[in-house]
Amino acid sequence: MNVNGPVIIIEDDADDQDMLKEIFEKLNYRNKILFFGDGQDALDYLNKSEVIPFLILSDINMPRLDGFALRSKIRENEQLDIKCIPYLFFSTAATQKAVIDAYSMSVQGFFIKQNSMVELEKTISVIMEYWKKCVAPNNF
Repeated sequence: MNVNGPVIIIEDDADDQDMLKEIFEKLNYRNKILFFGDGQDALDYLNKSEVIPFLILSDINMPRLDGFALRSKIRENEQLDIKCIPYLFFSTAATQKAVIDAYSMSVQGFFIKQNSMVELEKTISVIMEYWKKCVAPNNF
């Protein structure tokens, strides 16, 4: 895991992107934030880049390639899977089925996007602090 790598945020809603950008700036994390409007653009970046992202925050419902399909493609790709990039769902689509499906795909978290900036900021802070302290197999 690359704690200094970029945070990949896959979110097709421009307002949500703006809120997340504002929160990351306020929390003053040094990680570069990269936004992708759909899973296919994110997958293309991950396949072409030598960069090892710190983590991926992915919405579920997106055009072209949804969050579940993206997770599957990352897991199937040995070159991407070995990078040990934490994959977290960050969505308003939190049904019991979605959560069960997500964890059956070995995601490392499922978080509900809150409407309140204060609550959203708390959630982002918890996610970032947790993963900054966590170690992964490729840390050794």
